[in-house]
Amino acid sequence: MEKMIAHQVELMVFSTPEDDEAAICKNLLSLIPFDLEAEKLKVEKTNASGFSERRIVIMRLTLSKQHHITPFLENLVRLLNQEQKELLLRQAESRLDENMYFFLRLDKARLAEEAKCWLTDQGSCYHIKLSLAPFPKKRERALELVRQLFGG
Repeated sequence: MEKMIAHQVELMVFSTPEDDEAAICKNLLSLIPFDLEAEKLKVEKTNASGFSERRIVIMRLTLSKQHHITPFLENLVRLLNQEQKELLLRQAESRLDENMYFFLRLDKARLAEEAKCWLTDQGSCYHIKLSLAPFPKKRERALELVRQLFGG
C-alpha cells in the first residue's frame, strides 16, 4: 500500500454483562498487527446504559498515524477471504457516507470462535470506521480507494 488510504481508523465494540469482556477486548486486539503498548496506544473503555439500564462497556481504539493505519489495513485485507472482499466491493457504494467514511462490521462470534473476520449486518459485531483520504475529496475517488484496498 503505497498511497494514503485513510486519515483515521476507529474500531469499536460493545460488551454486555453476558459477554466475556476480556475475550472481546482480546479479539479486538487480534485485528491489530502491532503492540499497542509499545506504540503508546490503548483501548478506551466507556460505561454506558442500554435498555432497562443494562450495563454496556464500549471499547474504542482510534488509529490516526499512518504507521498504524497502513499495517492495520494490510492486516484487515489479509484476514478477509476473497468472498468477503468481493462483498465489500459490491456493497462499497452503500458503505460509504457523504463524509467519506467507509463502514464495516465484523461478526463478533465468528471472530471469537473461528478467529475469522466475517462481515455482518447484525448488531453483535466489531465496528470499523475508515475515514478515507481521497484526493480530490470526491465520492468517486473515495470508491477508487476502496477498490484499491479490497480489490488487490
